[in-house]
Amino acid sequence: MISTALLLLLGMIALSLPVAAVLALTGYILSENYAFFPMTGAAGELAWNSSEDFILVAAPMFIMMGELMHRSGVSGRLFDALTPWFARLPGRLMHTNVASSAVFAATSGSSLATAATIGTVAIPQMDKGGYNRPLFLGSIAAGGTLGILIPPSINMIIYAVLTDTSVTDLYAAGFLPGLMLAGLFSGIILALVLWRRDWGGHKIERRGLWGERLRGLPHLVPPIGLFAIVVGSIYAGLATPTEASALGLVATIGLVALNRKLTLPVLLEAFEGTARTTCMIMLIVIAASFLNFVMVSIGLVQAISDAVLGLGFSPLGMLLAIICFYLVLGCFMETLSMMIATTPIIAPVVVSLGYSPVWWGVVFVILIEAALITPPVGMNLYVVQAVRKGGGAFTDLFKGAAPFLIAMLIMIALLISFPQLALWLPTIVNPKTGG
Repeated sequence: MISTALLLLLGMIALSLPVAAVLALTGYILSENYAFFPMTGAAGELAWNSSEDFILVAAPMFIMMGELMHRSGVSGRLFDALTPWFARLPGRLMHTNVASSAVFAATSGSSLATAATIGTVAIPQMDKGGYNRPLFLGSIAAGGTLGILIPPSINMIIYAVLTDTSVTDLYAAGFLPGLMLAGLFSGIILALVLWRRDWGGHKIERRGLWGERLRGLPHLVPPIGLFAIVVGSIYAGLATPTEASALGLVATIGLVALNRKLTLPVLLEAFEGTARTTCMIMLIVIAASFLNFVMVSIGLVQAISDAVLGLGFSPLGMLLAIICFYLVLGCFMETLSMMIATTPIIAPVVVSLGYSPVWWGVVFVILIEAALITPPVGMNLYVVQAVRKGGGAFTDLFKGAAPFLIAMLIMIALLISFPQLALWLPTIVNPKTGG
């Protein structure tokens, strides 16, 4: 039964079928061959139950926020405001790429939106500044991945629904590791630029930096303010995550209107982008819910858990094996699909090993981040290449992303060694969290 399910999944993915179709067809075939009663009759009710969860309403809200921010010019002003703060640091604009991505991630909740937005602003300055192309492009692709770790995060919402975990706890757990990972990205850039000075761009003499820094501070207020509205309202007890997403969207619309960018074409493009992304997510969620229902009903989830635990590995050994599995799988599978298809199977195994589902949620999201920059299916690499006008070798992105993949592995090692890096803030917010 286990081998049948794996062969079905991998075979249909290899045929490049849409992921939602793969999940639904796998569930149907397993149901027809292993279930004691037909389960397809429950598909309608499952589709309704899996999509009526109130927390899922937050996903299109955050997507819409990212779409509007991308089109309103806020990202360009944010990039310009941060640039003077790194002017004296070797690799100047590459640090700005990471910092801008971290700040933008705290408002968009999407890695692809973050990479596209920051890439659009930063890439035109790459050759002009004399930077090493692979490392510069890698800093944008890797910086974009912070969009699903630093709250608010769409992927964390999906993980919370699939594992019945608190979104509030997950957001708290991702905050400190997200900032630390951004710091590791900058540290990797600094180390490489100090090793190869010519990678850090042309030397420039800039005076009056403090004046530039102070003049740019007002442009940092909107994204920081949006983050405070969304995340602050949650932890102040004023709003649920879904209500906070609505507050954030209203504030974003107000910000776009204030910048005189709230035009009909901008709104239509944002609506179209939001609808397309939301429909894709929800179709996959519904198909995955049907597959999960079938797997639980026929005992497949329990069989996998028993088989894994029966291998006799220590909890740490099993965890490392699961991490290696995701690193390999991430090279061949799109991240959201990987999350939805595997979480119902792997998450119970990890919890049975004695690890906290909140802690695993953070580690899992970092593994998904790694999948975004690993070829041949690293979506952020394709986004940055698409934004990169004038073409260029796609292998530049592979080379440039490699050092940041190492930084992610270091962050995972730190989380394994010191779980409180992820569990400290959730424990303060909710003392029942831990483990």
